[in-house]
Amino acid sequence: MKKLDWYILKRYLVTFLFTLLILIPIAVAIDISQRVDKFLAHSDLGVGQIIDEYYKNFIIYYSNTFMPLALFIAVILFTSKLSNNTEIVAMTNAKISFTRFLYPYMVGATLVTIMALVMNHFVVPNSSKERKKFEKEFFNKKRFKDNIVENFSLQLNDSTYMYIKSYSFKSSQGSFFSIENYEGIELVQKLTADNIRWVKKDSSFKLTRYSLRKVLKDRDSIFSGTSIDTVFTFTPKDFLYKSALAQELPSHELSDFIKISKKRGVKNLNAYLVEFHKRTSLPIACYILTLIAVALAFKKKRGGIGVNLGIGVSIMFIYVFFLKVAEVLGAVAGVNPFIYVWIPNLIFGLLAFYLYLNARK
Repeated sequence: MKKLDWYILKRYLVTFLFTLLILIPIAVAIDISQRVDKFLAHSDLGVGQIIDEYYKNFIIYYSNTFMPLALFIAVILFTSKLSNNTEIVAMTNAKISFTRFLYPYMVGATLVTIMALVMNHFVVPNSSKERKKFEKEFFNKKRFKDNIVENFSLQLNDSTYMYIKSYSFKSSQGSFFSIENYEGIELVQKLTADNIRWVKKDSSFKLTRYSLRKVLKDRDSIFSGTSIDTVFTFTPKDFLYKSALAQELPSHELSDFIKISKKRGVKNLNAYLVEFHKRTSLPIACYILTLIAVALAFKKKRGGIGVNLGIGVSIMFIYVFFLKVAEVLGAVAGVNPFIYVWIPNLIFGLLAFYLYLNARK
């Protein structure tokens, strides 16, 4: 890379980080003003714990959230400054084409994209889990029903179904449990129990007052007893899947969960698929937003940086609007979430290409 490339790349990254460091303290200050009474309500909650368990993860989450906005504003700001200082005019006179001018920007966008991909797929989910755990403990009112699952059913495979009327995670016990096995549409075996208890030490279940019915060709065979220890292909963790938050699962766990749920016959997993695809589509948008920002600010305009910034921020908010609409529509059953998640990038990618062709002229 030449000195000019290093100069632009350095300005790209420094302005991006500077913009991000302006937005994050504002978000933290607003959050503190809203949460301070809840912090003070817990006398055993120290400043160190608040910073380590909450604000550390808060900053990670919102740094990732503000990254596209910070990138877009940063590129418009310093590119407009280059234009207003007639530095771009000097580059043009030196026969540097717009395409060549974009080279250091694309290198910078690649670095930010890689960082965003790592954040989205690995760092932010774990961070969100810790932050929401803190919020649940200190901010949200604890409800009895949070520890109870009621009328839960699960398809374990093509021929096996289980049902439990209620299960308490606090006591690790449930009531009125049944599991059924089928051959086609014919019931071949059914196991029921008045009570089921998870034995964590052995990773097994203890059934109390159980009954096992086997359906044979000419008769039924029924066994019953007071208690029995057994293992199943599920654990109490699976009872939480219906209410689990996709944002808290790292991508490899989210992918495994989607695969397992498909095998178990879960009909609508689009909310999870939207989250999974979004973790890649948003970082890739760094290229699109960079190209749009450079194309807007490349030429000096009457009104200076303010005009470019106003147009850019408007485009950014339209992009965010499209993104949110696409997420909602993509989570609806019966649609392809991959297409909906990538539609905003496609639309604004076409806009970026149009602006690129216009800027080349």
